[in-house]
Amino acid sequence: MQHSNAVNRLNRLPISRFHKITLLAVSFAYFFEFADINTFATTAPQLIDLWGITVDQIAYVTSLSFVGMFIGSVVASTLADRWGRKKALVHTTLCFGVFSLASAFSWDLASLSVFRVLTSAGLSAMTVVAVIYVNEMYPAAVRGKFQAYAIVIGICGTPATNLIASAVVPLSDWSWRLVYLWGALGILFVLFTRHLEESPRWHESRGEYDAAEAILTGIETRVAAEKGPLPEPAPPIDATRPAKASPRLLLRNRYLGPTLLLTVLWVTQTIGFFGYSSWAPTLLAKEGFSVEKSVFYVALTTVGAPLGSFLASLVTDRFERKWCLVAFGAVIALCGLLYGLTFNPVLIVVFGFLVNLFERGYTALGYAYSPELFDTRGRSLGTGVSYGLGRLSNAAGPLIIAALYHRTGYQSVFYFIAGTWLLGALILAVFGPRTRPARTAAAERPRAVV
Repeated sequence: MQHSNAVNRLNRLPISRFHKITLLAVSFAYFFEFADINTFATTAPQLIDLWGITVDQIAYVTSLSFVGMFIGSVVASTLADRWGRKKALVHTTLCFGVFSLASAFSWDLASLSVFRVLTSAGLSAMTVVAVIYVNEMYPAAVRGKFQAYAIVIGICGTPATNLIASAVVPLSDWSWRLVYLWGALGILFVLFTRHLEESPRWHESRGEYDAAEAILTGIETRVAAEKGPLPEPAPPIDATRPAKASPRLLLRNRYLGPTLLLTVLWVTQTIGFFGYSSWAPTLLAKEGFSVEKSVFYVALTTVGAPLGSFLASLVTDRFERKWCLVAFGAVIALCGLLYGLTFNPVLIVVFGFLVNLFERGYTALGYAYSPELFDTRGRSLGTGVSYGLGRLSNAAGPLIIAALYHRTGYQSVFYFIAGTWLLGALILAVFGPRTRPARTAAAERPRAVV
């Protein structure tokens, strides 16, 4: 049958300027995703004073945002299959940028809630598409490392947003709106569009072999001009072109197990991480710290986030990703619990720093691990649905946290968060498949220079 051999041709490419430009573009999208994702959390303490909103109302807005994330994730899996990875990435990034801009002009809690739900849908959709795009464009032996590199750069958006918020939110009654204007700068992603290539593996999966061949030839020409003669790719494995993926596909044994496992991974990660990051400023303020101090302490803790992603880049392709995820999850559970058991400002910053460090490393590992459990046919749908269900689960998370806080106090929130992380680590340890053998085999296939 006709075959462009996209997987093997991409796998044998040395890292070149093409890969670095792609990394920069994806990192930019991640930067403003992470910049935007916590904007409501950093402005909520101020809105409590200005608009008279309550902790319960913050919980409802946060919950609705995760409903938006679920919708965005599922829609993204369809868009990525129908439009292509590149086009879907551009449009989803523009989506969250536009609605973040609209949030800056909200006039009450209801309007802000609507804009945040739509922003959240765009954020989650962009993440799903970016994870798939990196998985399909980089050689198997290093894709985890470059996924982590993208997050190392991108995650800087979190401390940048928190530091900006700590500086501008207290300035006046309207300056909180500047935080949302900052998040809206993701719109500038359009400047990278002409530097990105569509995934040839996506074209190949649709039987568009001429289009895949043209993209592959262009990439190979550019890489060869920079790096010299390229190794001969491994021969293709003939296979029938996969049919169009439908939701029922995930009910098959081949896809059901990975989908359920990844759903658990993303449910526990979502509740565990957003339970911490979305509530820390508000809960600290409620426990007697000033708005300025609570936002500033949280801003300091998020400085650990880029270091965590860098740590993930050092281990993700060297060790089995499953066990890295288990180890990181257990450390997060311990540090998150210790964070909630102290009111010493120094210890709050230290344990919060460690939570952010290992959690962002966990996320980088999860982004690399998730698409590897599926083939091209099920990758977009399986990744999008499991990631989306994870985000949807946190529609209940904020309500649980608010109830725990009211009934049993501040520290019970962190017992709950720690338990969530530990549960995810245990289930992954028992049921998670290993992916390193397949990646190692792809990297070690015999090659000849042509």
